[in-house]
Amino acid sequence: MKVPMSWLNEYTNIEVGLDALAEGMILSGSNIETVETFGADIKNVVIGRVETVSPHEDSDHLVVCMVDVGSRSEDGKPLQIVTGAPNVRPGAFVPVALHGSDLPGGVKIKKGKLRGVESHGMICSPGELGFDDKVVPLAHKDGIWILPEAFTIGEDVVQALGLDETVIDFEITPNRPDCLSIVGMAREVVATFGGTLQYPNVKIADEDDSDTASNHIKISINKPELCNRYIGRVAKDIRIEESPWWLQRRLMFAGMRPINNIVDITNYVMLEYGHPIHAFDIRTIEGNEIVVDTAMDGELFTTLDGQERVLSSDTLLIKDAKKGTAIAGVMGGLLSEIESDTPMILVEAANFNADNIRRTSKKIGIRSEASMRYEKGVSAQLCGEAADRVCALIAQIGAGRVLGGVVDNYPVKAEQKSIEVRTARMNAVLGTSLSTSEIAEILRRLEIESLETSDGVLRCTVPFVRLDLREEIDFTEEIARIYGYGRLSTTLHKDNVPAEVSNSWSLRGTIRQLLCASGLSEITTYSFVSPSGVDLLDLPTDSAKRDFIRLLNPLGEENGVMRTVLMPGLLQVLAGNAKKSNAEAALFEIGNTFRKADEGGLAEERFSLSLGAYGEGWDFFALKGVLSLLFSRLGFKDVKYEAVTDAKTYHPGRCAAVSIDSKQGGPVSIGLFGEIHPDVASRFEVDARVVAGEFDLDRMIAEANLTRSYTHLDKYPAVTRDISLLADEAVTVGTICGIAETNGGKLLESIRLFDVYRGAQIPEGKKSLSFNLVYRAADRTLKDEDVVKIHEKILTALAAGTGAALREL
Repeated sequence: MKVPMSWLNEYTNIEVGLDALAEGMILSGSNIETVETFGADIKNVVIGRVETVSPHEDSDHLVVCMVDVGSRSEDGKPLQIVTGAPNVRPGAFVPVALHGSDLPGGVKIKKGKLRGVESHGMICSPGELGFDDKVVPLAHKDGIWILPEAFTIGEDVVQALGLDETVIDFEITPNRPDCLSIVGMAREVVATFGGTLQYPNVKIADEDDSDTASNHIKISINKPELCNRYIGRVAKDIRIEESPWWLQRRLMFAGMRPINNIVDITNYVMLEYGHPIHAFDIRTIEGNEIVVDTAMDGELFTTLDGQERVLSSDTLLIKDAKKGTAIAGVMGGLLSEIESDTPMILVEAANFNADNIRRTSKKIGIRSEASMRYEKGVSAQLCGEAADRVCALIAQIGAGRVLGGVVDNYPVKAEQKSIEVRTARMNAVLGTSLSTSEIAEILRRLEIESLETSDGVLRCTVPFVRLDLREEIDFTEEIARIYGYGRLSTTLHKDNVPAEVSNSWSLRGTIRQLLCASGLSEITTYSFVSPSGVDLLDLPTDSAKRDFIRLLNPLGEENGVMRTVLMPGLLQVLAGNAKKSNAEAALFEIGNTFRKADEGGLAEERFSLSLGAYGEGWDFFALKGVLSLLFSRLGFKDVKYEAVTDAKTYHPGRCAAVSIDSKQGGPVSIGLFGEIHPDVASRFEVDARVVAGEFDLDRMIAEANLTRSYTHLDKYPAVTRDISLLADEAVTVGTICGIAETNGGKLLESIRLFDVYRGAQIPEGKKSLSFNLVYRAADRTLKDEDVVKIHEKILTALAAGTGAALREL
């Protein structure tokens, strides 16, 4: 809800600075999304009047204007300005940016030549002065800004038009529809800071008592359960024209486009009171009768936007004696809109069922400012005041003359609720020691009348506009926020139990810390995904990861199933970074995946870990290094990496499956990683080489062992041997290390690869692998013959098992 401060101040009498106002409103429950200031970046722009308009001698779309800017020109004579605006005309008052002026966005205006003709400035459009296109007055959306009334020539445009404005955009929660209005926010300001709320003037000047609304319109409600109240007022001698600037200005700063005076007034009152208003050309209402009833199933209706809609039998329609004229609470009909020659109008202020409006709005695909308010709830009691306010403004700006009388069809009048509030209960919940009189004063600031009926008990009369106050506990929140959340003492529940952190939670935190320390950033993606994600990964058609749990009522096909794998979301985020020209990215996600359970059982939900990266320094071995560090931190033993060539998601020569020794004995697989296949990367629109992997985090957590035992420093020296083996390309390092460890026994402390060589002196189909072997005994210093014996045993076993032999230098 955008609230211009000048409009808000008209109804409040507080004197606080902007920062204090914003802080106070946030602390009292009115969150603020943005605070925008206007006008400060507009310099040397003045009011001018176009004197003459003549064709440009060398252009068929440019014109040359002489514009009077008064004393702001050097010699006091009109300035010559060239423009291409199609709507410029003599006598128009316009904003003129002079030579050396500044406009929003850092734009500077200087004199120059256009097609050989000198131009000493620029005639501005609303957009060039900082207004969004969606709020530019309809009459000027395709040209320069012709001001709706006369201003002092040469006056600074910011001062003349009041462009030095501050607009606060409040975040309104769904339970507070009363705050979707300027008056509602003014009520909140007064409740927060004190003072008195000044309500808008609804007194109608020069009301025509010689004629009454009932002579021109009759109102019937056939569906009282869907329309609780319908008020009609009539105004005649209507003059359709632009609204005065003060009204246009408020609408524009509040985010609405000025259309014409009658439409602007209805929008103005909707913003002011939060109650939607609609105006009909009374000539189009056949039989001078309004009937509120549902549409026929399949009935066609053309709305104000020119679109033909197919209605259903539960759509509430405003009808005349023969046809529909408006979809109740959503949008008016094209045939009943206000025209330039409309002589008499019907002003509608009605109250509709919130649920029905929400269903209708969703079904026909329209969500207007009116439907948004109706579906959250609008008090029926506001109808009369809102209708009177519209009529008062019509009379005030001379747009017409209001007829006396009101046609008010109110089948079941709303009763004002009374709720008992106990002082003791309020204090018990809030941890305060407020007296009954202090609570009554807080409620008074909220315009809630209260009467003490017994000791410590207040009978509170709920204002009609406060649809959210339904029971005693609702008053607790009101008292707390106005009293001040910051003044409430911090206490623990009497039966407070110290929080216990599960092993899973703790280990997930450990994994996060290690991966972040390794240069990766954590991401979170949606659990509801598109089933096409696994297609992009090229998973087998019979893969269990294609057996999705489908949502019964998804937001759309792209969110239609629950994910079985994290990889598509990870690759989409990596692709997004690549598209934004990020040279490198390294990401990980810890998230849930979902699988179908056995018949009659609950769905299986498991934690998974995905990680991936692209950019300089990231390849298969870099990712393996991060994983090795992680596995070591988790205490995994005998981690094995086995080459995989049939996983279509990954490059066939750069992919490995990871297994570890289970606590129950035997190896257990925990995941897969490698370089993403170029075709898969291309489907996700990633041009770079990507390395990624996904792991069963629940399994990893179950097998983790963070227990660390003290091991004393070795007492006896180690013996090291470096060997270079000539082996077939198909022989893996893991195989060689496994054979060496098996045959080395307790004396082989470690084996480490330190070089791989292919090239000169190496036969085709072979590779040279260089290892460092460390031998040590725990109880003695090894002799050379001890090492030679075990070393020869390892070499013999390698030759027999892999065909690898010592390389001859």
